[in-house]
Amino acid sequence: MSRRAFVFTTLAITATTALSACSTKSEGSSPADSNGVAADVGVTDDTITLGVLTDLSGTFKDVGIAMTAGNQAWVDEINASGGICGRTIEIDIKDHGYKPENAISLYEQQKGSSLGLLQLHGSPTLAALKERITTDEVLSVTGSWSSANLDSPSVLTVGQTYDVEIINGLAWFTEQGFIKDGDTIAHIYADSEYGQNGLLGSQFYAEQHGLNLIEVPVSASDTDMAATVTKLKSQGVTAIALTTSPAAAAGVGIQTKAQGLDVPLLGSNPSFSTTFLSDDQTYAALDRYYVASSGDSLGSENPAAAELLQQVQDSTEDAPNDAAVMGYTFGLAWQAILETACDSGDLTRSGILAAKQQVSAIDTNGLTGTLDFSVPGAPSSRTGFLAQLDVDAVSGTTVVAELYESPEAGEYAAPFEE
Repeated sequence: MSRRAFVFTTLAITATTALSACSTKSEGSSPADSNGVAADVGVTDDTITLGVLTDLSGTFKDVGIAMTAGNQAWVDEINASGGICGRTIEIDIKDHGYKPENAISLYEQQKGSSLGLLQLHGSPTLAALKERITTDEVLSVTGSWSSANLDSPSVLTVGQTYDVEIINGLAWFTEQGFIKDGDTIAHIYADSEYGQNGLLGSQFYAEQHGLNLIEVPVSASDTDMAATVTKLKSQGVTAIALTTSPAAAAGVGIQTKAQGLDVPLLGSNPSFSTTFLSDDQTYAALDRYYVASSGDSLGSENPAAAELLQQVQDSTEDAPNDAAVMGYTFGLAWQAILETACDSGDLTRSGILAAKQQVSAIDTNGLTGTLDFSVPGAPSSRTGFLAQLDVDAVSGTTVVAELYESPEAGEYAAPFEE
């Protein structure tokens, strides 16, 4: 199916060719091993070291801890089966506390000993490090799903991007009869790369279906949504998309309930928080809130999710969090790339980037859609899940639409897609 480029004045995106052009080969190359496999930073005859640069103590520590648990589950599984390319996997875990300045200094420590990053958590940290990882050829799986970052060959985004998940969510809303062509809908979005990228999805879907889209930018710290919801009610909206913080999403839910605006809410994945489950008012207010995600719920009937849940529960006392699914699939993506690089006889950083472009069909056993990294600038998947809050579910969510991909998501061209 052909994909049509869709450009909007609200998000001016220009190709950063300077970033890719300034890429340099890794220093410290070593001779090939006895099997003819070349290697440099982070690779010895016995081990492959990958960095984890995450949030274990800051604003999004629950997500960081869960993704790291998923990373570790993959590492344990791989090492138990003999490793990759005759080498075991080691991970070097650093906590940046969701502070970009910390991430910069920690990255400088890791880049001399890690082949790449198994996890680089957070939009602000990626923004701070994007030029560095591009120049250093450090392949990094990002805990940020903005398609605006796919201009860098060093950015590895696992799953659907924010724009694609909103397109799929709105398409599913249409299928359920929640909205119809010609309706007025709203998108409340954090006025940041994250929010603006989600807005691209609403704009594209609205254009395809003749929707009147009301765009409502908010700051990252906004939580009082009373006036916003009052205005949207007067404008007759039939649905609201949310690419905001969890606090703002909760504020919208509380106000729609208080003001009698009974419309469905579609949240980007970062708009969700497990804290929704512990506050009775918020939980009740979000009864029509649906969260879009690239990954399955840990409590789903998928055997792969059940197995991962057991692994996580065996290794940590933390409450199950669906972010572990993404952390584990980060590992599956690296596994495919490492195996391809090994087959090509090149485990250098440049060899890893070349191998990434050859990987086009990673089967994650239904934990995500099939992953394809072979198309520069394109999301690795256009398939996702929609879930609702469920206080009785293992991880607080119940999937209502699994491995869902809309025709519109298939037609959409991301900003840097070639």
